[in-house]
Amino acid sequence: MHARFYHPEEIIVGKIIELSAENKHHAARVLRLKNGEPITLFNGLGGEFSAHIAAINKSSTTVIIDAYHDIDRESQLSIELAQAICVNEKMDWIIQKSVELGITRIQPIFTARCIVHLSDERSSRRLQHWKKIIISACEQCGRNHLPQILPLISLWDWMSQQKAMRSEHDLHFMLSTNATEGLNNIPTLSADTNIALAIGPEGGFTPEEETATLHSGFIPLRLGKRILRTESAALATIAAMQALWGDY
Repeated sequence: MHARFYHPEEIIVGKIIELSAENKHHAARVLRLKNGEPITLFNGLGGEFSAHIAAINKSSTTVIIDAYHDIDRESQLSIELAQAICVNEKMDWIIQKSVELGITRIQPIFTARCIVHLSDERSSRRLQHWKKIIISACEQCGRNHLPQILPLISLWDWMSQQKAMRSEHDLHFMLSTNATEGLNNIPTLSADTNIALAIGPEGGFTPEEETATLHSGFIPLRLGKRILRTESAALATIAAMQALWGDY
């Protein structure tokens, strides 16, 4: 696979495009690309464009767009991950790997036992940081659609949103150490099923949060007999869902 770059603007075959400062640096200094070398561009709206380096130097990198390719690497499974925020490295890891695993949407949430507390200003900065991680993950794994990441909200507000939008075919899961059912107990999904998955923080959900989540129609779920860390829980669950119902 050729080097891939996200270009969040209109891309037209035959046109010359100048890469962003960040992409220019990556192309010239990290990948050490040369004039004429092939690359791939995508703008997150679907499909990708083959291109080649027209000119590359310290000040700019321009590319010529050669052709459009209607390539879709998305899973047919729609999963929204509500992940309780955790320390920076763990949260970054969860977001990066969930994108590689095919997540559709990420909703950061804060819960009673979250050890990370973000002000509005810090939350906005973290959101921009997470968006960059999503872009980088899509560049690496070949996805041509950017998964959406939403502003940080409380677990309670997220559950209210889910209740308002939920259809009869949707499934909502909460990973819980108190659960007795696994994914193999869930019946086969219909084609239009949307999945929501709630993952707690390092200390897990409180009993009150678990009770409220259950009353909102969430299915308590456990993967095996072992207790997973928060940075493992979402990724293991998404991978298992893709194996059962997705494109694995």
